[in-house]
Amino acid sequence: MAKFTLTKTRLIAGVWEGSLKAEGAEKPDLVVTHQGETVDSLQLEPEKEGVWRVKIPVPAHLISDGVQTFIISDNTGDTLGSFSLLSGEALAEDIRAEVDLLRSELDMLKQAFRHHCSNG
Repeated sequence: MAKFTLTKTRLIAGVWEGSLKAEGAEKPDLVVTHQGETVDSLQLEPEKEGVWRVKIPVPAHLISDGVQTFIISDNTGDTLGSFSLLSGEALAEDIRAEVDLLRSELDMLKQAFRHHCSNG
């Protein structure tokens, strides 16, 4: 049984890249999925004995508003890694809501601190 260790190296020009250490295996059999569907763009290139360069060009039709998560697994279904793309108005609204909540909490803390200092 092969043991895999996947390490992300970069995401550039729409291509996710990583390094895969594979013990006890020839060419690893990997699968990339997005929302349960297989993404057929995965590329494996040998680097040296037991190490493979993994490249996953992200298909343009899978990039859309919100969070898009891609899961990398081996042929047994074990998850080796994943990456997510975040974009769009829906995300911006979530961030604005979080910032607004943080500001409210900060204002409450400032008020409590000022009250404490004035009574102390």
